[in-house]
Amino acid sequence: MGKRKSKQAPMWIPTTDLPVSPGHPFYTRLNAILDEAGFDRFAEAQCQAFYAPVMGRPGLPPGRYFRLLLLGYFEGLDSERGIAWRAADSLAVRSFVGLGLDASAPDHSTISRTRRLIDLDTHRAVFTWVQERLVAAGLLTGRTVAIDATTLEANAAMRSIVRRDTGESYQEFLTRLAAASGIKTPTREALARLDRRRKKRTSNTDWENPSDPDAKITKMKDGRTHPAHKAEHAVDLDTGALVAVTLQGADVGDTTSLIKTAIMAAEQLDAAGAPTALAELVADRGYHSNQTLVDLGAVGLRSYIAEPDRGRRSWPEAPEAQAAVYGNRRRTRGTRGRRLMRQRGQSVERSFAHVYDTGGMRRTHLRGHANILKRLLVHAGAFNLGLLMRTAFGRGTPRGLQGRQVEAGVLDITLGTLVEGLWALGTRLWRIPQPIPPVRSPSWVLVRAC
Repeated sequence: MGKRKSKQAPMWIPTTDLPVSPGHPFYTRLNAILDEAGFDRFAEAQCQAFYAPVMGRPGLPPGRYFRLLLLGYFEGLDSERGIAWRAADSLAVRSFVGLGLDASAPDHSTISRTRRLIDLDTHRAVFTWVQERLVAAGLLTGRTVAIDATTLEANAAMRSIVRRDTGESYQEFLTRLAAASGIKTPTREALARLDRRRKKRTSNTDWENPSDPDAKITKMKDGRTHPAHKAEHAVDLDTGALVAVTLQGADVGDTTSLIKTAIMAAEQLDAAGAPTALAELVADRGYHSNQTLVDLGAVGLRSYIAEPDRGRRSWPEAPEAQAAVYGNRRRTRGTRGRRLMRQRGQSVERSFAHVYDTGGMRRTHLRGHANILKRLLVHAGAFNLGLLMRTAFGRGTPRGLQGRQVEAGVLDITLGTLVEGLWALGTRLWRIPQPIPPVRSPSWVLVRAC
């Protein structure tokens, strides 16, 4: 004791001395599902046009790039810096993304550049690929879809907004108003009093954020006024799977964005090969309007949209909407309509909680709708993979194994990965004259017959 001295790090390390991780049981099973379905071949075929045929600086393989984005959902990482740090820190994560101990983890700038180079349609194709796996497993029907929206805090500050017409900052604008009212040298308190007397102080018609013009000023759910985006989900009420994700400005009304999300949901169901087409649409009272109900009825969709209390209705000005409104009212007040409303609250809010709260996307670190939507689509695909993993593995996230009673299938996978890691370590330390053939257990984990 008391005689320990600092040691110089060795210059050369034998590969037999490198640490070996058995891997996380959840990521091991997820990799088995992705490999069996040919995810890497699919990703490379989709991203072939974005990679140069001439060898230059080694790029990030498509399969590894999308696994890193999936990691952001499963680990609750909101930024690409956090994803890069997690991939460099954890041996289990390195095994999941296919990084050997002799390879360095990708830097956050490499992940960001790869995201910018791969277009939005390719990220949507990956989202559709996951939906095809759900259809094959019977976890996506698509007949009844619920739609709701939430706000995402933008990577922009209120102090950075400028006038659209003059380019003035908010402070410069208030100083000019004070000078026009006779205050030559206004103090901060005087400017604050002048600002409080003004009506509708931060309208999106007059102000914008130069760092992110797509971010719109709105009131958040916690009462703050902040630039934000509006994310809208379409969820299959039969299974809870995410059918479509759209992104708009926070100032876009619900009745305006509903049609776009419904069209996107119908296109996604068709691309994924769902067994049934979209037939019923459920939404809350914020989406109710005469024109919305008329448009949904024109395309053959049965609406279950909660109706706000507008008093006694009169139809001389909109007689074509009377039948659509009364039909929607009759359906929502029925037994099936009330049941669908309860399911809507459970399924849609669950997707918001998983994707944005525990998934780490409530505050965006990217700017521009195209960049944010790329992350959202892969996040939504990871949410759907969680449904698939819950059926095949018993848990939908890696954190689901914490503090839970271990099931037989989970124990089998855990022991299998541990035996495989010990076997790999043993073959490095001792020479075995004849290798023992591997045996695949019923839960798809490679174990050794020893």
